Amino acid sequence: MDAPGVPVTAFDVVVVGSGIVGLGHALAATDRGLSVVVVDRAAALHGASVRNFGHLCFTPQTGLAREFAQRSRPLWRRLATDAGVWLRESGTVVVARHDDETAVLRELAAQRGTESVFGVGQPDVVLWSAAEVEARLPLAAGTSRGGAVLPWDLQIDPRQAGAGLAAYLASRGVAFRYRTAVTAVCPGRVTTTRGPIDAGTVVVAVNHDIDQLYPEVAERDGILRCGLDMLRVDAGLRAPLPAPVLTGWSLLRYGAFATLPSAADLGDRLRREYPALAELDLNQMYTQLPDGSLIVGDTHYRGASVSPFQNENAFEQLLELTGDLFGVPRPRVLERWQGIYASGRADFLIDEPEPGVHLVAATTGIGMTTGLGLAEHVIAGVCDSPIPSLKGTS
Repeated sequence: MDAPGVPVTAFDVVVVGSGIVGLGHALAATDRGLSVVVVDRAAALHGASVRNFGHLCFTPQTGLAREFAQRSRPLWRRLATDAGVWLRESGTVVVARHDDETAVLRELAAQRGTESVFGVGQPDVVLWSAAEVEARLPLAAGTSRGGAVLPWDLQIDPRQAGAGLAAYLASRGVAFRYRTAVTAVCPGRVTTTRGPIDAGTVVVAVNHDIDQLYPEVAERDGILRCGLDMLRVDAGLRAPLPAPVLTGWSLLRYGAFATLPSAADLGDRLRREYPALAELDLNQMYTQLPDGSLIVGDTHYRGASVSPFQNENAFEQLLELTGDLFGVPRPRVLERWQGIYASGRADFLIDEPEPGVHLVAATTGIGMTTGLGLAEHVIAGVCDSPIPSLKGTS
């Protein structure tokens, strides 16, 4: 029961959670002229939306994730202009260090062909020779056996993007209630520690904390917490990175690569030759922030809760791999952190447990890449006539 004397305020849309997925829903609703309030128990954005690479990795997505990625890309480009979000149309460079890695890249290039759902003029995958890779990246000599560029991918600064989007939404009239916990959700009303809010539509976008409000949904969908070990380093590279960099380990993590027949042989070899790295569930990848520092990562470990105690071995392995790839001495560590995101059996949680209450999450760590498109999908379903599916276009 609501506390007596506490005023009720009303909005067309109440968004619970101020990460990128939640802010994406606020943007989609605001674009449709709806009144919106964003509620978050934290004082500022500090979760998975800032603890990531800032790599908008559209190309290697598949299925529904590719559909949402297709919808997200023009929105991020628009926010670069409208909200001042730092964005680089960099593409992604994939470094192949073994013939089985080049085989995976060739297979995806052949599968995707010469056209792309992301635009015209460039295919999804452009294969590079070893000489082309080493001419463009500051790698150790003789490191590459070939590679590819994924030209449609983008890069943002995760420490600036969320705050920039929130400020932009506030300038357009979106209300924000930070340090406000939601204690109950029902159709038409959200109860918070600062009073009730009437809502036409409620969007719950709280990432892994979905088990706090809807434990039965988390259990049904197998949603756990995935912890990550990440670093920001001064690597002393001889030249800047022109784009985010993926490696052979990354080819086992993204659906478009991982589902290819050639990826099975790659996975078998990496697990056989590098069991300690396989145990870390590694994605060896890099992005460079505007200040020149390098984000290095990452590892993966899952559970209903994630221990706050990080094993130093993971960081040692990441630093050793970085030095080996770029031919530099041990990088100087500037920051270490633990990322946490929702991990489930499917790529996304999209549910409506009660009329007008929508539960949403990216449950494979691709919220920055796909979250704006996910939001468009959900809010369009609430407000608009059905929009044509993008599935099957390639």
